[in-house]
Amino acid sequence: MPLPTTTRAAVLTAHGAPLELQDLPLPTELAPGAALVRIACATLCGTDIEIWSGKMTFPGMLPMVLGHEMVGEIVAVGAGTRDALGRELQPGDRIGWSESTCGECYGCVVLRQPVHCSRRGYGFLQRSDVPPYATAGLSDYAYVVPGAAKLLLPATVKDTWASMAGCAAKTVLRAFDRMGGVRPGSRVAIQGSGALGIFATAVAKISGAAQVITIGAPAARLDLARRFGAHEVVDIAQGGVVERIMELTDGHGADHVFDFAGAASVGPEAVGMAAVRGTVTIVGSTGPAGEAFPLSAIMGKELTVTGSLNGDIADYARSIAFFEAFADRFAWDDLFSAPVGLAEASAKIATMGRLGEVKAVIDPRLDSASAEAEA
Repeated sequence: MPLPTTTRAAVLTAHGAPLELQDLPLPTELAPGAALVRIACATLCGTDIEIWSGKMTFPGMLPMVLGHEMVGEIVAVGAGTRDALGRELQPGDRIGWSESTCGECYGCVVLRQPVHCSRRGYGFLQRSDVPPYATAGLSDYAYVVPGAAKLLLPATVKDTWASMAGCAAKTVLRAFDRMGGVRPGSRVAIQGSGALGIFATAVAKISGAAQVITIGAPAARLDLARRFGAHEVVDIAQGGVVERIMELTDGHGADHVFDFAGAASVGPEAVGMAAVRGTVTIVGSTGPAGEAFPLSAIMGKELTVTGSLNGDIADYARSIAFFEAFADRFAWDDLFSAPVGLAEASAKIATMGRLGEVKAVIDPRLDSASAEAEA
């Protein structure tokens, strides 16, 4: 069967504008180590929403195909294509993949931290009007470049879970690892009630925290956080966040505070609610500088402040293992909306931008099924 030479893709041409369905070229030959994949599932991430809205932008980034959490079935491979664990890949295999890295720079070789690769490349950083055109999730087919860290997926991990593991889940697990892990019996405050915050709530509960408090809005997301292990929730719309945390912890404060929100008030609130000798882990603050807070508060409480940047293929592999180990611990499917086709991706991004959904799911194959049904 001949390989496809083009793919339909949802292209962002201007920040805040609807995505445009376009046909993009696919490579006629696959480079060694590359793969051509038919997308089975793409889950939308907060970063997709920030790029769409223009909150995250840089010169020359558009046009582009959004989507960096995805799973697909291989339809063709280049010579010698293997996954990150050395397993040979072939057509029919179901894979996920992480961003590409060069393996040669200071971050890759000396630090041995792929997240600090100086040439780190996400699919959504690839312009859609220059080769290799389609490398991201919101398309029928994606070209997985040779440097992308691929992972053969176990059948026991659902498409949606494996897709989320590609960014949201691995980001959370890396953050917990960076701060040294939650001590059983400790108090944990989670700033943010999006997908990252709710998943982090579950991780804190599984890690043995005696008290997990999730901070965010709207009320529906806080209700979901309760279902994922939050002992208490704090609605930011009611104000007095730090005071409420201190009240809930009997004046002690949170032993571990995680920023998965990125709001301007996150910094001073995190320091204010942290317990003496507690930890503050910054994950969600990707935008401009937030509100000021005194460094003397960090000194006076002897706080440990840690930054955590996304995750790499090791974190991705651990995320897949996490879903295997804790498949029955929580109703993970409740994080995801019903899947829709690629034609509805633009509407889903807008809905997520209004906090109407936690994790939208795009299955490009549904468009083909709908067309066949109508015919």
